[in-house]
Amino acid sequence: MTKSTDPRLADESKPEEIRRRARELAEDLPQLAKIALEAMIRDHNPDYKGTANKAGRAGMQSGNVSELTAIAKVKPGGADRLRRIFDLTNGNMDGAQRVSTLHDMRFVFFDDDTRILFATTYDGDWDTYINDFATKIPGLMDLLFANVEGWPGIDSPKVKDFIADHQIDASGWFVANPQVTVVDTRRYQRMEHALNDFLEKSRANADMDPVTSKALDELSTAIAQPEGVDY
Repeated sequence: MTKSTDPRLADESKPEEIRRRARELAEDLPQLAKIALEAMIRDHNPDYKGTANKAGRAGMQSGNVSELTAIAKVKPGGADRLRRIFDLTNGNMDGAQRVSTLHDMRFVFFDDDTRILFATTYDGDWDTYINDFATKIPGLMDLLFANVEGWPGIDSPKVKDFIADHQIDASGWFVANPQVTVVDTRRYQRMEHALNDFLEKSRANADMDPVTSKALDELSTAIAQPEGVDY
C-alpha cells in the first residue's frame, strides 16, 4: 500500500500515516489479529526507536544498525572445508572482533551443501562495512569465501559488486537496541566494570558519612534493577 494522494492527508505525519494504513489493513482481520497489529505500532521508548531506512547500496538500517543477508553457491567440497575451518574454534568466529562495527555474523548451509547463507548485523553504512572487512580481516575473508563460486578476492575491485549481486534486502527485521553501536556496548561494559569496582571499594570505607553511604546504596540498587521487557 502506498501513501495516499488524497489532498486532505497532505499534512499527515508519518506516525499518523502508519496508523491510518494499519486501520485500513485491519478492516478484514479477526479481532485477535487487530489487537496484534495495534501492538506492533504502539508508541515505544524513544531510546529503542528503530527505522526502516536503506543501509546504502544494499540492506536495511534501523537506527545505527544495518543488516546484510547474502546467498551464494558453494564450490564442490566447499561446505566440508568450511565446516573443518569452523570446527577449529567450535564455530566461534571471535577473530572477527577486529571489525569494530560487527555485531554478529553466521553461516548456514542448505540445499544439500550446495548453497550458503551469510547473514550479519553491523553499524553504519554498507560501503564502510565492506571496507572494514577488506582492511581489518582480509585473510579471514578470503579463507572463508574462497569456497564460494565466483569469489573475486577481498582485494578485488569487483568484490563489492559480487557481494551486492548476492545480497537480499530484509523485508522486515527487528533490532532490540537500534541506537547502540558495538563501540557503545564495549564502552558501557568498561563503565560497568569501573562502577562496580568503585562501589566495592566504597563499601570498604568505614569512615564514609551516612548521606554518601545511602546515596551509594541507592545507586547500587538502581543499576542492579533488571530492565523490563514490556516498555
